Amino acid sequence: EMVSMIETQRAYEVNSKAISAADGMLRFLNNNL
Repeated sequence: EMVSMIETQRAYEVNSKAISAADGMLRFLNNNL
């Protein structure tokens, strides 16, 4: 149970990093159009 909690947390962190990276790219594109 503990291991699955850690894996879920890790997956969540990776997803939030990917989302914030995509968000930053979208803002960059919007500012340069």
